[in-house]
Amino acid sequence: MTDLSAGTGLSTRRHLGKAVYQNRATTRAGLSERLFALLFSGLVYPQIWEDPDVDIAAMELDESHRVVTIASGGCNVLAYLTRQPAKIDAVDLNAAHVALNRLKLTAFKTLPAHGDLLRFFGATNQRSNSEAYRRFIAPALDAQSRRHWESRGPLGRRRIDAFTRNFYRKGLLGFFIATGHTVAKFYGVNPADIMKSRSLRDQRIFFDEQLRPLFDRGLVRWATSRKASLFGLGIPPAQYDSLITAGDGTMADVLSSRLEKLACHFPLKENYFAWQAFARHYPAQGEATLPAYLERRNFDTIRAAADNVTVHHANLMDVLGNKPAQSVDRYVLLDAQDWMNDDQLNALWSEITRTAAPGARVIFRTAAAPSLLPGRVNDHILNQWHYEKIRSRELSANDRSAIYGGFHLYVKAA
Repeated sequence: MTDLSAGTGLSTRRHLGKAVYQNRATTRAGLSERLFALLFSGLVYPQIWEDPDVDIAAMELDESHRVVTIASGGCNVLAYLTRQPAKIDAVDLNAAHVALNRLKLTAFKTLPAHGDLLRFFGATNQRSNSEAYRRFIAPALDAQSRRHWESRGPLGRRRIDAFTRNFYRKGLLGFFIATGHTVAKFYGVNPADIMKSRSLRDQRIFFDEQLRPLFDRGLVRWATSRKASLFGLGIPPAQYDSLITAGDGTMADVLSSRLEKLACHFPLKENYFAWQAFARHYPAQGEATLPAYLERRNFDTIRAAADNVTVHHANLMDVLGNKPAQSVDRYVLLDAQDWMNDDQLNALWSEITRTAAPGARVIFRTAAAPSLLPGRVNDHILNQWHYEKIRSRELSANDRSAIYGGFHLYVKAA
């Protein structure tokens, strides 16, 4: 696996600046972009909010495939390993995400058994995780990642000690969810009460009677009309503008519709994303579905395939630029393209098209429902790809995370 390459907040902001800055620093929009980059330079996603089951189905992933994916919290990378692809390049601009991916991969290779892994990444308030890190993971972890996890945060605690409490309440996403719970409780609603539901009907009633009315509150509508309010979801200013087009002109209504899908479209026993949003932890083993990488049945498979992953602290374009022609079979872009201007999109798809093997597949998500490529990526590039429109809609409907407006699948034309 590659070295972390200067995994500091400053380094992360430098990478992010190239991706996010589209306006001068002296403008209001430019200041907003720079605030986002500052906040994004630390841990954002303790877990991903894209459904890996949907990804795997879309990619039709198998042992022959060479994958390039954005890393994020790493749950997706580990889920892909259940299909034992030949090679995964996991790429991220955020040094904290890179360190988290490296920690997870090393944990799979060094922790003695599945129970140890589940305690470390699936449970809460496990003080034994500190000793498990010291004894098993730390000696095998690369030096840069080890410095990251053993350094101390603003409160004087080592970052790794977050795994002795509830790691999933950390980072910008954890703060965003906590803020949502605080606001709801201010209005007399405890979102965790939805976990008492025993059917989809119960979930629907709770949403309609308790959660939906929150988005009509003046404070909520005012707060969500500010772009900075969604920085905790990892949504930069450019993506906010795209997201708001998915509703009736107000962000409160967009968020209400996305929360409705999360709360009402899937049984709680099948949706660990809902557990994190409402209960603020994963279910216990046997209580409900866990992320694929935490399931006992996948432990040995992922452990055996962990060395197939290379983690890069880099821009996706830089990684693709070093790839030979026709050397990649599957691309996972998450929602990164929502951040991009037209020049960046065309440069990315030029490299994707150059490096794509015959039959290659690209998957990505968008804040709004439509694909953002038509009319923005040059026809001579886009005509080399077939958009699987019907399949994309099916997969979007199946995405349990419910955050995005659209899921999109493109296949390299013959």
